[in-house]
This record gives sequence, C-alpha cells and structure tokens, in this order.
Amino acid sequence: MSAAEWGYTKRNGPFTWAKNYPTAAGIRQSPVDIDTALATSDSSLESKPLRWKYVPQNTRTIVNSGHGWRVDVDSEGSELVGGPLEGTYKLQQFHCHWGSSSDKGSEHTVDGQSYAAELHLVHWNSSKYADCGEAADYPDGLTVLGVLLKVGAKNPELQKVIDLIPSISHRGEKTEVKEAIDPAKMLPKTLSYWTYLGSLTVPPCNESVTWILFKEPVEVSEEQLAAFRSLRCYKRGEECPCDEVDGLLISNYRPTLPLGTRELRECGSV
Repeated sequence: MSAAEWGYTKRNGPFTWAKNYPTAAGIRQSPVDIDTALATSDSSLESKPLRWKYVPQNTRTIVNSGHGWRVDVDSEGSELVGGPLEGTYKLQQFHCHWGSSSDKGSEHTVDGQSYAAELHLVHWNSSKYADCGEAADYPDGLTVLGVLLKVGAKNPELQKVIDLIPSISHRGEKTEVKEAIDPAKMLPKTLSYWTYLGSLTVPPCNESVTWILFKEPVEVSEEQLAAFRSLRCYKRGEECPCDEVDGLLISNYRPTLPLGTRELRECGSV
C-alpha cells in the first residue's frame, strides 16, 4: 500500500493500515475518546502556561494530499512552549479532519461525543532535533494542538483556507497562500486542555506525539464544512474510483483507539 493508496474507504481505511504500517497497531495510538472521569488535574501544567508565537506571513502553500487539505508553514519564527512540553516546538503545518455529516468528523471524542471536524496544528521539537522528519522518529519529537470544531458561525480565519480549496480540488494540486493566515486566530479563547502521549493519526502513525486537545470547541459554518467535503482523493485526469464515497474526501478521520494504561491529564476548565 503506497502513500497514495491508504485512505478512508473500506478498501484502504484505518482498519487496514496496520498491514503496511505496523506501528498503527501499537499501544500509544491516537485518537482516543477523552473520558473526562479519567482525567487527572495536574498543577504542574498550571504552573507552566502554554505560550505560542506564529508568523502569519509564513503560511506558504496549501496542498490536497489526497487525504485532506494541508497548509505548509515556514517554521522560522514560530514557537510553542509550556504545558506538558520540555523545550521549544516549531509549527510545521496545519490540516483538518471532517465527516460526511456534521454529527461526526472529529478524530478525538469527548465522553463519546463527536464533533463536526478537528483542526490539527503540527509542531516539532526544535530544541532536540534538526527538522520535523527527524523529530517524528522520537517519543518527544512532535506535539499537536487539537481544536474541536462545531457547527455555528462562519470562521473568518478558516475562510482564508476555504477560499483556496477550488484551486486544490484534486489530489496533488497545490497553490501558494497569498493572504497571510494566522494559526493563533483558529485557537479557542479558553486555553483549558487535555493532554496525553499518542501518535500521528495517519500512516505511518509514529508514536511521537504529545497531544494537547483544547476543551473549548471553535465554531465553523455548515457552508465551510461543505467546502471541505468537495475535495477529491484522486488526481485530475484520473478515472474517479468507484468506491462508496465516489472519490470525495467526505470522511477523513480515524476512529478512536483504546487509551489503555496511558495517563490523561487536564489543565483548567472551560
């Protein structure tokens, strides 16, 4: 199964990934259901507040990876520190996961509840590693800020991404980001979060991610979610795959996996 072949259909979806990506069957996999009754309050998180700095002008390109849209960023000048993190992490890219309808689509769930989508800001440990590729091979290499998206008002910052979607309708297409996008404006106002040790939620599913999932969801409109669902998972000029989703990227989320013996910590309340 090549990088282009894994996906979210019955033929190549999450339940098949471990055949070609053995780490996907590991015990530190993501996403998980956030069982709030299991979360332990940790005063050490309160004493080291999360802090970030992003450079909106450093959002470079947006690409249709065949698995969703992804905005690639020049890491220079970005910084994420504090909370459960040791050292400084730099932003590499951000992307989103969503469902075929707005009652599902988030990768993490909260006490079994799904949200319409989930935004991921992917960072790498620049204090210890040379780049994101190297960092992905180590347990403390990556951290992802996860933002749950619920249906509501139009999201102005996310609209800058959506305006570019018509130019990346098919897999492999990419375009330059000309209007600066500020990742900080996509984060919730309340900075309470859950954190646990997990993995990338797409192949090769490296177990190298410190997850920081914000408790407060952010609003996105139905029209914006519909734009996400218009993306195609095949290249322009290729025959549309005859699968259950007709080649559309309408459900690009991985189902939850067991937390197991991992510790789920929380900081603050909404």
